[in-house]
Amino acid sequence: MHIGFDKESFEAFKGIAREGPIHMLNLVRLRDKAEYADGREATGAEAYAAYGRESEPVLKRLGGRIVWRGRMEHMLIGPQDEAWDLCFIAEYPSGQAFVEMIYDPDYRKAMVHRQAGCIDSRLIRMAPQDPGGNFAE
Repeated sequence: MHIGFDKESFEAFKGIAREGPIHMLNLVRLRDKAEYADGREATGAEAYAAYGRESEPVLKRLGGRIVWRGRMEHMLIGPQDEAWDLCFIAEYPSGQAFVEMIYDPDYRKAMVHRQAGCIDSRLIRMAPQDPGGNFAE
């Protein structure tokens, strides 16, 4: 299960020197019951909602926004046991804006809820491109 990144992966992320906006594809699987270190009670969905509420001001202050959100309905190609509760793309004005978010003290406080609520996730950095005329463009 993957709920955080390691130092090596974060350093590789920071080493991408491309200017301009980035898109971060987020796939999130929630716990039935959140796992807080202090023992507080919440569902995974409640914990992740708290993360969203508390991290939103930081996201907006740094120029980020959610540009796409969808609800998974069916895995057509891929592991049939892999299901995601939340699927969205966050846009940041630059890779550096994302890095600044990670180091922001208010964001770090909000991360407690994300870690408590998630059982698995994927976070994929992407370079936005103009939509093409076919699948390969």
